[in-house]
Amino acid sequence: MTDKFILAIDLGTSGPKVALFSTQGELLGGEFEEVRLLLFEDGGAEQVPDEWWQAVDKAAKRLLARGLVPAEDIVAISSTGQWSGTVAVDADGNAIGNAVIWMDSRGAPYIHQMAGGPLSGYAPGKLLRWIRLTAGAPAVSGKDPIAHILYLKHVHPEIYQRTHKFLEPIDYIGFRLTGRMAASFDSITLHWLTDNRDISNVKYDDGLIRLAGLDRSKLPDLQAANSILGPLHADVARAWGLREDVKVVVGSPDIHSASIGSGAVRDFESHVYIGTSSWLTCHVPFKKTDIFHGLASLPSAIPGRYLQTNAQECAGVCLTFLRDNVLFHKDALGDGEKPKNAYRLFDEVVAHTPAGSGRVLFLPWLYGERAPIDDRYARGGFFNLSLSSSRGDMVRSVFEGVAFNSRWLLKYVEQFNGRRAEAVNMVGGGAKSDIWCQIMADVMDRPIRQMKDPIEVNVRGAALLASAALGFIQYEDIGKYVPVAKTYQPNPANRKLYDEMFAEFVALYESNKKIFARLNRV
Repeated sequence: MTDKFILAIDLGTSGPKVALFSTQGELLGGEFEEVRLLLFEDGGAEQVPDEWWQAVDKAAKRLLARGLVPAEDIVAISSTGQWSGTVAVDADGNAIGNAVIWMDSRGAPYIHQMAGGPLSGYAPGKLLRWIRLTAGAPAVSGKDPIAHILYLKHVHPEIYQRTHKFLEPIDYIGFRLTGRMAASFDSITLHWLTDNRDISNVKYDDGLIRLAGLDRSKLPDLQAANSILGPLHADVARAWGLREDVKVVVGSPDIHSASIGSGAVRDFESHVYIGTSSWLTCHVPFKKTDIFHGLASLPSAIPGRYLQTNAQECAGVCLTFLRDNVLFHKDALGDGEKPKNAYRLFDEVVAHTPAGSGRVLFLPWLYGERAPIDDRYARGGFFNLSLSSSRGDMVRSVFEGVAFNSRWLLKYVEQFNGRRAEAVNMVGGGAKSDIWCQIMADVMDRPIRQMKDPIEVNVRGAALLASAALGFIQYEDIGKYVPVAKTYQPNPANRKLYDEMFAEFVALYESNKKIFARLNRV
């Protein structure tokens, strides 16, 4: 049975990746297909569910056509992807309008109406109830699915009435693969409607559903992330040339899959993900909540385990912003032609720019922030520019600004865990950059382990989850199948400089948060 293979799907915000793995986590090949992201001035962020599926279909067909393994030896499909999104579907599974995704904050007013009170925006009694049952509470930024659903209910009641089920993005993909609608114990968490006190028996709480003013019938039934959603739909099997008895695993969101794919599966083993967004998480042996800094122990994709969970809004996308909106924008100054190797050129520039970027600080809050501060009004920018500042200083300051933000989060992660992180596994697209790994080590003052094939962390995690679910490997042995490419030690010569700049980084937020609110409140 060791020559069996798993097809893994990662529905990222920029588009889905489809990859093929052995049951021991060896990557054989992958394909990516880009999709559109629709942003609106009122805080809206949407994508088109049919475009997701068309992109998954194209990528899967392209990958399978390469004939990397015999089609009959592919035994399972497992999905992961962007979390905290909402797809309204009718009884036939057709999407009603666009998906409201994790960046969308239009539901914030309805969270304030539901939760409003003097304690950081919450009524104390309601806050305690949410924390006791769910380990967290709806974010006042309005970026959770409960806020999306309330937005649709109040602003688009016709969509709400027509909706048969509200599905997370990965659960929508699960439906397209099997024809069955369900959510996992972990994908449903950010609806803040489930009782997670018994980690092996997560269930909806009727009182929380009434508090939200939602209909239970419009919510999907729940299954464990490692359970089988169903066999592959016959139409998909024929189109992809696979057997109809291929098992489709329920799967888990990207944060949960990355915690597996990073190899950091034992309690308190941390990983930092630098992709479009970022997070710094680990498994913990307890249920706990830090509502003030956006950290909570939530259901893990690994059965019977808690995952300390958080999220930072913008990381790698800051480099995309620099490339597309500043350096290579199409206007009277240029034709917008972007070098295909822009990110490698950034690495070269940064490697030849002294640490500290000439004391230029970049604030990465280009679309608000979630942790360690929940502030949808926070915004980014370059601070302390002078006539002597170079383009290299600006580029390096973006790398450093994301690292400062991770260090800010690390402080509260370690407080939450009650112990120091001895080392951090680094994954995601940012981990492909040797210089960024070194900057993260220097800024965070922790050894950084650059994991092999770091950009494949989500699909690898999805594949390893499926492999363990089907009995090919054991959950506790997953770390054996994720090798370290290189370890970066902090450079003590940069310690004093980065300590000083980090203090000013935090001070910039504290000094400007009221200005951000005045400028960006709609």
